[in-house]
Amino acid sequence: MAKKWGVTDIPKQGGQLAVVTGATGGLGIETAQALAQAGADVVLTGRNREKGRIAVDRIRRAFPNAVVRFEMLDLASLKSVREFAERMLAQGKPLHLLINNAGVMAYPERRLTEDGFEAQFGTNHLGHFALTGLLLPLLKADGHARVVNVSSLAHRGGKIDFDNLQSELRYKPWPAYQQSKLANLLFTLELQKKSDAQGWGLMVNAAHPGYARTDLIPNGPGTGGWQGVVGKMLGGFFSHSAFDGALPTLFAAVSPEAKALGYYGPNGFYELKGPVAPSFIAKQAKDEAVARKLWEVSEKLTGVTW
Repeated sequence: MAKKWGVTDIPKQGGQLAVVTGATGGLGIETAQALAQAGADVVLTGRNREKGRIAVDRIRRAFPNAVVRFEMLDLASLKSVREFAERMLAQGKPLHLLINNAGVMAYPERRLTEDGFEAQFGTNHLGHFALTGLLLPLLKADGHARVVNVSSLAHRGGKIDFDNLQSELRYKPWPAYQQSKLANLLFTLELQKKSDAQGWGLMVNAAHPGYARTDLIPNGPGTGGWQGVVGKMLGGFFSHSAFDGALPTLFAAVSPEAKALGYYGPNGFYELKGPVAPSFIAKQAKDEAVARKLWEVSEKLTGVTW
């Protein structure tokens, strides 16, 4: 990229309908606010109504003309995903932009979603897989919609373990998180392939925030122990704000320079922070056979067929 990309480079978004998952804090609210500032009609989703109200109020205070609203959506519940999709479908408006941002990280103990899936795989991947599939009629209606999946540097060490997909045989927090973030990129790959083959007209890409200061760590592995101490010591040097962490997602979502199957993140040391640039994609995230199998398994687990 010729210059440092920022929110002032976002094209006018008037008339564009955007859905941002996990938009009541962190990367999500920064993403939603920037889109609203550019004129988009933004639907913020989350699982806490009060946090949703606060997020909407924050954006409206900053930009009184913003067109924003909150909708309940718990990606750890297929029932909630279906109910949200039904409300959107009933409104019948073409969906121009779907940002699959919500996520959970490295719970110390194995947790399950409402449907019995390991929480990280169920929330980070299966919930978004089901959501995107159910919203497909609205995405197709636009003809040029974009789907952005927010992955992580953690995908680099990930492996899709089909024999232990839900960590039912053994659970380790970090490998489970890595698997879910790898799944985000494999989903990106297969969704673009299917869109091209079926003529859905989607541009599907992905982004990661680097090391952004959000509530993901406090709400997941926590800030105690040696990891917490090291994180506090080094965080100031190697991390950046949630605002900066959201820029790769925004670039993927709206920049004319973003490409299908592109993956964007910070370009500093180890892609932890810095200006937006194309990011490294690990070899296992390009495995078409694994992507295809993951898709088939995801359809069976969620009951959402495309």
